[in-house]
Amino acid sequence: MLFFVLIILAFFIYVGPSTILAKIGEFLILEEKPVRSDAIVVLSSGVEYYPRLIEAADLYQKGFARKIVINGNRKTDVLRKLEAKGFKRRCAWYQDFVGILSVLGTPRKKIMHISAEDAYDTITESEAVGNELVRKGYKRIILTTSKYHSKRAHTIWTKMFEGELAVYSVPAQTDPFDPNEWWKDGRQIRWVLAEYGAWVYYYWQDIKENGLFDLPGLKQLSRD
Repeated sequence: MLFFVLIILAFFIYVGPSTILAKIGEFLILEEKPVRSDAIVVLSSGVEYYPRLIEAADLYQKGFARKIVINGNRKTDVLRKLEAKGFKRRCAWYQDFVGILSVLGTPRKKIMHISAEDAYDTITESEAVGNELVRKGYKRIILTTSKYHSKRAHTIWTKMFEGELAVYSVPAQTDPFDPNEWWKDGRQIRWVLAEYGAWVYYYWQDIKENGLFDLPGLKQLSRD
């Protein structure tokens, strides 16, 4: 065991820690060339939401879609209890986001807002939003989210709506995540650790449901 640990350590030193750490950051990103689509879907799970709105508005201005789709209105049991006691929002949950997109040149009538009260992660968000888009007859969408979240989001949406939605990943260009220096910033370190944790959880759930060799990249191995 010690021998293998020494080999891994030697490789780490030889290649260079910065190179390996950069690869760790780069793995999380999936950036595809945008194509003309039915809608630009702004994912709401996670942090750094405003760069996603900026990216969506830019893609709309460039003519890549006829609609921008936002979602939100998350509710916990505590919030529902407060609402039962009479609490009411000062304005609709989507008003600020619609206002930002409007300032960036998107007509309000081109913004679709979907309430996803029970969404708490990327999977439940995709179920709530994606099923509504399929119901409305959408066939092709652009996902915009944070850079470090882009590959996992695309994987989830593509698998969940295979044969129903063509999904393209265009992460927010103004998102602050830097795959080449993420380890120098405490906030970005938390993002990377959380994202890899989410990958582990996603694949663990997949293994429990479908078995080990149903995972992407392992199906062919099981046939050999």
